[in-house]
Amino acid sequence: MQPATHLSIESMCRLGQVRRAGFYRHWQQREPGVEETELRAQVQQIALAHRRNYGYRRVTQELRQQGWAVNRKRVARIMAADNLLCVRRRRFVLTTDSTHDLRVHLNLAARLHLSGIDQLWVADLTYIRLREQFVFLAVILDAFSRRVVGWALDESLHVALAVAALGKALYARQPAPGLVHHSDRGIQYASQQYVDLLLAQGLVPSMSRAGNPYDNAKCESFIKTLKQEEIYTRDYRDRADLGAHITEFLEQYYNRRRLHSALNYRSPEQFEQSLSKTTSLATATMSFFRHEEIYRPDEGLAEREEL
Repeated sequence: MQPATHLSIESMCRLGQVRRAGFYRHWQQREPGVEETELRAQVQQIALAHRRNYGYRRVTQELRQQGWAVNRKRVARIMAADNLLCVRRRRFVLTTDSTHDLRVHLNLAARLHLSGIDQLWVADLTYIRLREQFVFLAVILDAFSRRVVGWALDESLHVALAVAALGKALYARQPAPGLVHHSDRGIQYASQQYVDLLLAQGLVPSMSRAGNPYDNAKCESFIKTLKQEEIYTRDYRDRADLGAHITEFLEQYYNRRRLHSALNYRSPEQFEQSLSKTTSLATATMSFFRHEEIYRPDEGLAEREEL
């Protein structure tokens, strides 16, 4: 049961010096039908507010944040009965042009141990198909909080698209020198214009290994979420309509409201607000481990030096 006031049930039980479990047992014994109906209505509101993209785990976490004492099995049963379980849609298609002779930078992201925001940014590009054209999206995420810190839309897949997203991220976050910027080996990120902008701002470029999408898994995962929960659920009229909905999804929904399992079921904004000032200003540590896919083994080094 949810109270009519702004106080949660947890707060009311604490003020009344009663256990929350005892309150729910008493309520269920007196009016079990009312309690079930109210819970079911709340589940429906949460599912519809997130356009049926939330699974039972995220719905359960949001209910608990509102003060409900429920478990996942009960929420899953209600959602299944009301046909509210999220539906998996089309697979995300990767497109990266790495056939160039530009410099490829060392993969530093795999060695970083993050302790705060603005230590590692991950970037990627994707396409969005409209009725009569393709539009391309560039995004940059903070790897620690999963927040979208910069993004841009354009009708062409030129370097200017990636530069525009980076410019927004730099303006919004004002990162300190030393931040690592990680991307795939696409020509946009390897271009001299993009690398010069990174170096001018004190950012350190980092790139994935060839043919290994897992090196940029956090950004790939975000793009999959964007496609499944926004792009594939709408039929956009034109680029202006797409831009308006993308802005709403990224700025109002994903960054502020969408619960992230990797953040202990908090939104990126809630997670960043929970960080102390000391944590936010902390620096990342780097491990210089030997990896057979990156370094050659030392075996036979003496023999090669003798030759």
